[in-house]
Amino acid sequence: MFFKTPLGWLQLARNKIRSLVAVAGIAFIIILMFMQLGFQDALYSSATQVHRNLRGDLFLVSSQYKSLTAIQSYFRTRLYQALGFDGVESVAPMSLGFAKFKNPDTGQKYSIYVIGVQPGKPVMNIPEVQENIDKIKVPDVVLFDRKSRPEFGDVAKKFEEEQREQIIEIFPFDSLRGYRVRVGALFSLGPSFGVDGNLIVSDTTFLRIFPNSRPSEIIDVGVIALQPDADPEKVRADLQAKLPQDVKIFTHKEFIDYEKNYWATRTPIGFILNLMLTMASIVGVVIVYQILYSNISTQLIAYATLKAIGYETNYLLIIVFQQAFILSALAYIPGFAISIFLYDFAMEATKLPIMMSFHNAVLVLISSMLMCMTSGALAINKLRSTDPADIF
Repeated sequence: MFFKTPLGWLQLARNKIRSLVAVAGIAFIIILMFMQLGFQDALYSSATQVHRNLRGDLFLVSSQYKSLTAIQSYFRTRLYQALGFDGVESVAPMSLGFAKFKNPDTGQKYSIYVIGVQPGKPVMNIPEVQENIDKIKVPDVVLFDRKSRPEFGDVAKKFEEEQREQIIEIFPFDSLRGYRVRVGALFSLGPSFGVDGNLIVSDTTFLRIFPNSRPSEIIDVGVIALQPDADPEKVRADLQAKLPQDVKIFTHKEFIDYEKNYWATRTPIGFILNLMLTMASIVGVVIVYQILYSNISTQLIAYATLKAIGYETNYLLIIVFQQAFILSALAYIPGFAISIFLYDFAMEATKLPIMMSFHNAVLVLISSMLMCMTSGALAINKLRSTDPADIF
């Protein structure tokens, strides 16, 4: 009993340079697919990182709500009305807004996301925020996101080195006058495609930062905690049916899925990433088709000889599919390795959560196999029509 080397492998090994070029071409397509999936995952993961770190069962937002960065406010009385419903244990308001952060080193101003919460009712499920929530009870003290983009300067680095509060200046977009606050602690959240950096402040400090544009009775998100025995779906349906139609209610999963859907279908970046992933797959099929077609043309006499001595066309087709499978398997290994390196490089440059996942690794492997098999199916038409009499 012995193992027979596949004929497809022997044909590829006979012309090593051509095969290496083919592997490099397919590996490039695999890298493109990995990068598109990586950026797409980073888009959804970063856009929903605030949602995933909220401590609550239901979330009350404006009926005009589209995204956490496309702010739509409503009156906080709607949130307090929810306290009268069965199953509701407590509520906590959140205020959200963009302000201009003045880099203390360069003086340049950059947009930063400000999250206002009630210190007595912490809604952020981030350990560093929970440990330092009492610090923002002091007026004008904020928590700074250490994972914010470099444009904001060395605020986090200086805070850690000097172990003392750092003075920063925040400017509302409707004012030329800045408001000075003190960084009392750091936390880790990170930027997204719509946010470059984050601050967490108390509700009173939030109103001081936005004195003209944010009345105290206006909020953006209401976090609702339910009693342990309450059914979230039942309470949500009850709230949605009885509260005025200027608000809507999400469960935690619905809140996350709604944000993902917004970025996937209603923003240019979501459309572009989906389009580029599709285009990479199509280009991959074309490239692999050209490679296999060229191999068939080069080996046409050998295939014709096999046909002449009695081998069926199906046997020749198996050889082509062997080549497609081998090329995709060989190309996947360097494609995967290079993609991990590029993920690390892109994550360091953008501060976005671009990481290799098991799901993407398997998805690209299967996609590359299907891509090569599809190309093989298109390339075998030349073999079907090959007549040994015409060749010889």
